[in-house]
Amino acid sequence: MVNTLNEIWTLLCEMSPYLLLGFLLAGLMHEFIPERVYTKYLGERSLKSVVLAALFGVPLPLCSCGVIPTAMGIRKEGASRGATISFLIATPQTGVDSIIATYSLMGLPFAIIRPVVALLTAIFGGALCNVFDKERRDASTVAPDGGKPCSAKGCHRPEGFAEASPCLPDTLLHRFLRALSYAFGEMMEDIGKWLAIGLVVAGIITAAVPDSWFNVFHGNTLYSILFVLLFSIPMYLCATGSIPIALALMLKGLTPGAALVLLMAGPASNAASILVVGKVLGKRTMLIYLTSIILGAILFGFGIDYLLPREWFTAPVSHYAACHEGGIGLFSYICTALMLFLLARALWPWRHHHHHHEAFSADEAEGACTIYHVEGMNCNHCAANVERAIAEVTGVEHVEVSLHDGTASIIGRHTEDDVLRAVESIGFRASKVSD
Repeated sequence: MVNTLNEIWTLLCEMSPYLLLGFLLAGLMHEFIPERVYTKYLGERSLKSVVLAALFGVPLPLCSCGVIPTAMGIRKEGASRGATISFLIATPQTGVDSIIATYSLMGLPFAIIRPVVALLTAIFGGALCNVFDKERRDASTVAPDGGKPCSAKGCHRPEGFAEASPCLPDTLLHRFLRALSYAFGEMMEDIGKWLAIGLVVAGIITAAVPDSWFNVFHGNTLYSILFVLLFSIPMYLCATGSIPIALALMLKGLTPGAALVLLMAGPASNAASILVVGKVLGKRTMLIYLTSIILGAILFGFGIDYLLPREWFTAPVSHYAACHEGGIGLFSYICTALMLFLLARALWPWRHHHHHHEAFSADEAEGACTIYHVEGMNCNHCAANVERAIAEVTGVEHVEVSLHDGTASIIGRHTEDDVLRAVESIGFRASKVSD
């Protein structure tokens, strides 16, 4: 037990300075880059839209569950199937935060190759989807704007992802504060749990699992890759949380190529995303999506092990071992303490005990508020996308979504079927729970 805790502590100290920087950069991107930049160029059924979708997706800090409604949203706004699949493959594999965190534990080669592989795999999947896609989208299906604007007087809230931020005047200072709120509030809530799980799993593998268990995989690329694919395809792993697990498996003898497979296939695919893609985009598109991820992971895994110097990728293992002997610096301790505080703040249960429907209390008493139960929301991005989709339904005057309660409270004379279709169009399920 002590060895496991020591491994978790060492991993966290190694990652904390880079994680804090990554979260900050992700918050700045979220606040200062409007969503329209990502959606306006993705409507054509062409290679150009596929490439742009991949390029937009690689740096975006969206987790594996948050990317699903976002991708379904850009599809609804007119993105082609190929561009949507490209975005779905590229976005969860990387992000500015996970790229920096990858460098902290696994070194510069992995930090460079990871986004490159995500980009190329996404382009392949999107292009393949366009080849087999016979749809002809009408220009009228493209949404004319990014949704309903904020109605608060004097508020100029950025489009898209920043809609979940507090409504503050649009000054540079307030936008920077919103970026900090998103980075170390909402994003920490979304990723923190999975990062903690990744650290715990990595600590257990490193300290408690005997090396003899992995003898069959030692230096064997084929067995290593098949082993990793077996549990990473259906399992939920976020891009950042997969990093310590990949390092721990390399310490036990799995090849660098197998570690890359975990970093690719784990975040890019899970049971939820597979089901949503099949339901919303069709079974053929789902097969193309899975095939692209699996083939890309296998090909690039073999490529790393047989075409590139092994020392490029095994050096971080030696560096990690040296950290145990050389100790940890004061700066890392400070960053780790701050990281632990932010994680505790984001994950502490009391933060979620309050309800988000106080604004509806008077109307609810008069029967004007309708509440729906929404299934499948796992992060703030999910809740923000559900809120936006419902807000666009005819007759909805105001909507508020609670991630913790799994509900959407609506004011306005709307049609129930319209709300259900709007929620289902971005990959969730809804049902009316009160009148």
